[in-house]
Amino acid sequence: MTTALITGSTAGIGAAFARRLAADGHNLVLVARDTKRLREQATELHDRHGIEAEVLTADLATEEGIGAVEERLGRRRDGVDLLVNNAGFGNKGRYLEVSLADELTMLKVHCEAVLRLTSAATAAMSERGRGGVVNVASVAAFVPRGTYGASKAWVVQFTQGAARDLAGSGVRLMALCPGFVRTEFHERAGMGTDNIPGWMWLDADKLVAAALADLARGKSLSVPDPRYKALMGVVKVTPRALLGGVTSRTGRKYGPR
Repeated sequence: MTTALITGSTAGIGAAFARRLAADGHNLVLVARDTKRLREQATELHDRHGIEAEVLTADLATEEGIGAVEERLGRRRDGVDLLVNNAGFGNKGRYLEVSLADELTMLKVHCEAVLRLTSAATAAMSERGRGGVVNVASVAAFVPRGTYGASKAWVVQFTQGAARDLAGSGVRLMALCPGFVRTEFHERAGMGTDNIPGWMWLDADKLVAAALADLARGKSLSVPDPRYKALMGVVKVTPRALLGGVTSRTGRKYGPR
């Protein structure tokens, strides 16, 4: 049986990955900050699907947390075959309304942790000649929308560049770029969602199914929904100056309040 490690596994997209991979027969390493929720999740997935679910409590905003997950990914014995870098968060407020400390924490979780964990995982995977990494980004990566969007743009560029460099190694890397997904993300950030149109919401389980299908096809970028594919097509042909004004107004209309 193969083993998948998922960061931010106890809620949202991470939990959907855990459910799907457990149902497919993968053993799991579940990573999050809340030990109680991790143990409950591990027990449920083990009892339902008969897989082994290992718990690793780690805060990826800290050196200790990143180091603990790096160590687990670097093991040659009982190694990890699939890494899902899903942990992340949002900050409520515009630039200069959010503290610099919170912005730097976001960069540590979204960028430094992704870089270090991807490096630890792919080094071990390359030796075995097989493996995969899914780095969860966002469609916000493609529009000028502050530190969150900038950090996710870094995830996309880094992942696609690393995928090219590792071509032929047996290791696949893919950046996953969802839109609005019904998870705890907005609630944790104190963001209201009543003003977001219903058609913009995605189902986490369907998103994960589409993402895993794209990974199996060898894609390095996944925008797993026709609605958002169409929106990203419009973004590509819109001048950056105009796009900045549109996304700023859209952010005020549909973003946190």
